[in-house]
Amino acid sequence: MSGQSAAISRRQKAVTLPTTRILSWGRYPKTAHQHVYRPAWNDEVPAILNAAAPGSLLPYGLGRSYGDSCLNAGRELIDCRRLNRFLAFDESTGMLRCESGVSLSAIIDTFLPQGWFLPVTPGTRFVTVGGAIANDVHGKNHHCAGTFGAHVRQIALHRSHDGLVPCNYDDNSAMLRATIGGLGLTGVIAWADIQLKRVAGSWIDAESIPFQSLQAFLDLSRESNDRFEYTVAWLDCFAGKNLRGIFFRGNHAANPGKKYHPKRALKLPFALPSWFLNRHSIKALNAAYHRVHTSWKRKALLPYDSFFYPLDAVGQWNLLYGKPGFVQYQCVIPETNCAALEELLDRIAFSGMGSFLGVLKQFGPAPPAGLLSFPRPGLTLALDFAMRGERTLQLLQSLDEVVQQSGGALYPAKDARMSPDLFAASFPRWRSFVPYIDPKMSSSFWRRVTEAR
Repeated sequence: MSGQSAAISRRQKAVTLPTTRILSWGRYPKTAHQHVYRPAWNDEVPAILNAAAPGSLLPYGLGRSYGDSCLNAGRELIDCRRLNRFLAFDESTGMLRCESGVSLSAIIDTFLPQGWFLPVTPGTRFVTVGGAIANDVHGKNHHCAGTFGAHVRQIALHRSHDGLVPCNYDDNSAMLRATIGGLGLTGVIAWADIQLKRVAGSWIDAESIPFQSLQAFLDLSRESNDRFEYTVAWLDCFAGKNLRGIFFRGNHAANPGKKYHPKRALKLPFALPSWFLNRHSIKALNAAYHRVHTSWKRKALLPYDSFFYPLDAVGQWNLLYGKPGFVQYQCVIPETNCAALEELLDRIAFSGMGSFLGVLKQFGPAPPAGLLSFPRPGLTLALDFAMRGERTLQLLQSLDEVVQQSGGALYPAKDARMSPDLFAASFPRWRSFVPYIDPKMSSSFWRRVTEAR
């Protein structure tokens, strides 16, 4: 065999790690061990697909899904993080072609100095492009920009029976819509074309405004939607129906008088004791956070990372919740049923298990970019709860009842324990998605919410 042929042969063989335990960002549930492939080149992926058993594989990125949508307990993962190359960029239009393992952080670091930014970003920059598409992530500008998937113009998708399939709005458009928000189940994304947007600079012209009721939040949202690209609110979950919070809004801005310098993240070296975040400490943190933001200057020119990614300032912040981990609960409630949102907050306050990371946002009217996209018109509430066993699960089950009765939905990327009934109510078109699933793909989440049906 020639040297060139041997090199090609080596690249076509999948690199495999020993069976290992992979945890999601919430560190719950604790899954069975998984076999992990780590391809370095896209031409290694077909060999993995061809050799796999039916329903045995799932693409994996940076593991920032909170529950089990990024896990495949007892089966196999394809770790796509080494598939992280920029393939093309049009400086005149901002169209970027990159592999699916490219992180949002890498895109920002490379293109923001050139005046381009992500069209939509979630609350962390440590997400891969493949993960952002698979979960159709949303951000603080949903009211005017929709979801990340709405800015994906084309993908190439590795399919086990079909080879490399190009998908855009002219060819294989149904497969594109299934892959956006499709939880990695339609195949492995080889590359994607993402439309970046022009921005004025690395700064955000930001405002923070205290509010004392749900109606005040709604008034602020409606008043801000036409003037501010980004809006979001923090809530004090111990306040119950006596709602109080801080409304944040902002626009991209330049700051010619000051150069942007990225901050170095602090890192937690180990999981803190599980008692660290308890009812009293969280309540004190909430009170302090509210006090600080009601006393500080309400207008400020902030570095973009302070505005978009405050949690990224602490690497491995999930370890704050200790070894048992935590569960995030994100729902959307129709705006016509605000009483349901108040009931959720009242139950959380009564439970004594309030969340420090309580976030409220008004989704806009944008149609879903994907067949299983989560965002829809309404109010979305996201909360973190330290995992305390049955007590935590009972609270979340109580919240499920309110969400389902209100006609709301839960977000799969944040979920670790949604029932099949609530999944079906949240995504009534899920059976229409099934024909697009690659026969070699499955996940812990998908089996949990559909196999009983």
